Parts: sequence; structure tokens; C-alpha cells
Amino acid sequence: MGFLIYGSGAEYEIDDRTLTHLKIAIVAKLRLQESFLVNWSVPAEDGSGRVSLWLSPAIPLQFRFSGSKSPELNKKWLEALALSSHGTRGMVAMPEEEAETFIASAPSAG
Repeated sequence: MGFLIYGSGAEYEIDDRTLTHLKIAIVAKLRLQESFLVNWSVPAEDGSGRVSLWLSPAIPLQFRFSGSKSPELNKKWLEALALSSHGTRGMVAMPEEEAETFIASAPSAG
């Protein structure tokens, strides 16, 4: 498990594979100087609920991974994360297995 460390040090534990994909999708938007929401659900074993963070190029952001090797990237998952960021909810950190279904149902899917 890795950590997304936001602002003045708030830490959010996220598995390395998901965190790797989020990192790529988030950095792509921040490079364009875009601010946006990123959202994810908290599993029941961790207390349930949801997290929403407003990400801006002006706010410090770190990605800390527990593993030393980057996982193989899933291009469909990256595409789904990018597509979700354009919606009113912002980027949704969906599970990998939901990526293709999300893309197929996205309004811009052709």
C-alpha cells in the first residue's frame, strides 16, 4: 500500500497499482495547469464513506509507493480516469475492472 500525500501532509492510503494509475492521470492534468476534483470510495473495512480532494497545481502533492517496481500500466484504466475527470464529479478513482464499462457508457465514447 502506498500513500497519496496532499497539501500540508494529509495522507491517504491507496494500493500501489491504483496509485500508479492515479499518479499518471493526475499529473497529466496538473501539467496542463488544470484544477479538478478527484474522488474515491472508502471501503467498509476502513470505515466507509467517500473522499473528495480539490487538486490544483499550487497545492503540494506526493505519491509514496511501498513497492520498488512500477506495475504494468492498463491503458483502458488510464483512459477511464481521464474521461471521468471531465464530468461534474471530477476524476473518479474507479476499480480497474470497471474501466471498460465506464468507457463504453461515457457520452464521448464512440
